[in-house]
Amino acid sequence: MRGSLCPARLARLSLAVAVLAAAPSWPHDEGPAGVRFAITYPASLAAGPLDGRLLLMISTDDGAEPRFQIRDDPSTQQIFGIDVEGWRPGEERSIDAAVFGYPLASLAEVPDGTYRVQALLHRYETFHRADGHVVKLPMDRGEGQRWNRAPGNLLTAPLEIALRRRDPQPIRLELDRAIPPIEPPADSEYVKHVRIRSELLSEFWGRPMHLGAVLLLPHGFAEHPEARYPLAINHGHFAATLSGFRTTPPDPDLPPVDREWIAEHCPNGHHPDCDAHGYERVRQQAAYDFYRLWTGPDFPRVIVVLIQHANPYYDDSYAVNSQNLGPYGDAITYELIPWIEEHFRGLGPWARGLYGGSTGGWEALAAQVFYPEEYNGSHAACPDPIDFRAYTLVNVYEDHNAYYLEGPWSRVARPGHRDYLGQVNATLEGQNHKELVLGSKSRSGDQWDVWEAVFGPVGEDGYPRRIWDKRTGAIDHQVAAYWRENYDLRYVLERDWAELGPKLAGKIHIYVGEMDNYYLNNAVYLMEKFLAGTTDPPYGGTVLYGARDEHCWSGDATTLNAYSRLTYHQRFVRLLVEHWLATAPEGADVTSWRY
Repeated sequence: MRGSLCPARLARLSLAVAVLAAAPSWPHDEGPAGVRFAITYPASLAAGPLDGRLLLMISTDDGAEPRFQIRDDPSTQQIFGIDVEGWRPGEERSIDAAVFGYPLASLAEVPDGTYRVQALLHRYETFHRADGHVVKLPMDRGEGQRWNRAPGNLLTAPLEIALRRRDPQPIRLELDRAIPPIEPPADSEYVKHVRIRSELLSEFWGRPMHLGAVLLLPHGFAEHPEARYPLAINHGHFAATLSGFRTTPPDPDLPPVDREWIAEHCPNGHHPDCDAHGYERVRQQAAYDFYRLWTGPDFPRVIVVLIQHANPYYDDSYAVNSQNLGPYGDAITYELIPWIEEHFRGLGPWARGLYGGSTGGWEALAAQVFYPEEYNGSHAACPDPIDFRAYTLVNVYEDHNAYYLEGPWSRVARPGHRDYLGQVNATLEGQNHKELVLGSKSRSGDQWDVWEAVFGPVGEDGYPRRIWDKRTGAIDHQVAAYWRENYDLRYVLERDWAELGPKLAGKIHIYVGEMDNYYLNNAVYLMEKFLAGTTDPPYGGTVLYGARDEHCWSGDATTLNAYSRLTYHQRFVRLLVEHWLATAPEGADVTSWRY
């Protein structure tokens, strides 16, 4: 049976520590503590046996369920995790002081006190891949690879416990509910949702695999059956439907817009308190403005395509072929895009363009580089690292440790996240240790792990071979060499410019803030240095920087990043159309869609 996800009546339990012999490597004088949680699930909830990642969250904050409070920054709550295989109903699985945690490494470090706890099983499925490897991974179930929201995952309600270190009894928890399925979004006059089976991906993964897309159809699509349309392909993280398009004005009950507060505290639109100061009203107004523009007389008539390619490792595939994820680049380019053009009257490669930010920025550039004649124009905002000499702050080819700058007498932790004033609130070590708790073998569904999965070779066990030791940060330069030859976009362009240059001239446009939160501007500097030096032919594109702008600045220097990030579609569609009209081959249809 499936229980409610609302927090149940808080049960009071007690947590104990049995003191063991002293060991100098542990933080307490008594030695490693005997803290233990014993977790089960009933046959009435799942028949089993089950595989997956069993997670335990411990929180001091009653503002939300603990599963929604695990973050990179200092506001995070505590989490521990273990792999489970063949787990049957009623069998105990234990999380104790030996289990690795984040941000505290062990339960032995958790002080006495009153906490809210929650346990969750992130379920895995078995894949028999075409390369002969058998792997266990969390299939995306419509949520975009979010372990704390994935339908079918088992969990408990938040429970209040009094942690008393010398109580000898284990804490017993039962997973008694499951996250329900997600209702698919409905189509509308303008927004359509499509899904196709990919033969290429199905063959690789050994089971049916699908690709999806959200389409924004142009005004007048039904009234002009003779028209054929360009495709403006928007890459990025998984979204169930198109954002930034709204057919009604903003909700009247939203808080008023405090632009002064937004400018100081919400410059990139991502502060947790943005909405309390009117940012949701800004979002809704921008979406409504775009609807009015889209349906007005002067906006280009194109089809916007949002690619959906969530997979067992992440919420998107990075739109390239990969040893670990399979041929997503080919599947998107040679299966999904032609299907859309056939069913929605597309024009073909000369009238396909790419745009996106962050992950979507990397994808927009990579798809253009790896398929130079299948796409005609790329606008990449704040792209993920496009030169691995600046893999955020790590040079994977020359550095020996990713987490620390090392000297003869000291070492300094590498930052992982900053604001526009340079204030650091996360380290690379902390970000990676969080992922290690969420999933072993690059299975966290998070950022650093998917980069390993996309860029790296397959390991002997069938999972991605790591670029560095996840605990220590020690870099594997053999893996780094593989990354360079296959996915370092600056290196690939420089190595192959004689062949690629004539096909890419005028197609590459990159934008980034000089205070990008994830230091992604560093790789753009290196890319720009190469591009600016090209002569045969010159690259003929643009690289622009936003002074003091954070992630994900997209080229508009006339307004705050928090506002310009809401205008991707209207700005980049116009730029793509301008390029298509200037480069259309002789005899191409440049009239039927311009009504």
